[in-house]
Amino acid sequence: MPTKNVQRLLKDNEKYAAQLTGGDLPVLPSRLCCLVTCHDARIDPTKAFGIGIGQCHVIRNAGGSIKDALRSILISQHMLGTREVILVKHTDCGTASFTNEEAHETVNDNQGEVTVPPDFDFMPFVDPETSVREEVAWLKSLKALYKGTVVSGLVYDVETGKVKQVV
Repeated sequence: MPTKNVQRLLKDNEKYAAQLTGGDLPVLPSRLCCLVTCHDARIDPTKAFGIGIGQCHVIRNAGGSIKDALRSILISQHMLGTREVILVKHTDCGTASFTNEEAHETVNDNQGEVTVPPDFDFMPFVDPETSVREEVAWLKSLKALYKGTVVSGLVYDVETGKVKQVV
């Protein structure tokens, strides 16, 4: 028996599929852009940034980490043709509320044993603007990034919905 969440997803998908347009669009996003942002449920990237179906690859993970998204960025660029990467972190991010040590301790305590490799990086950060600057610089330094890629960094304010460019 499906959970209530799966049941709702299936029901809502029926409505969505009945109205779907753009299913025949090419795999290459029309804006040739890849956006990396946090998986925070308070952010709807397609609405917040005016992204329509088929326009942009959107990669989401905890904290909007460029390092965590690298595999997807490289595929987006080298296999699917994007030429721009935009990092968007946000205010009041849960990933800024703990240290690596606290995350290790919490996961291991919850499981009752050591379950996370000691060198595993949960990639927490303190300040979103500082983190954006550091991660954009790190990404730009990689030789694997498609030559000539434009990389930008922004911070989204979860209270106002406004975004500001940092890099």
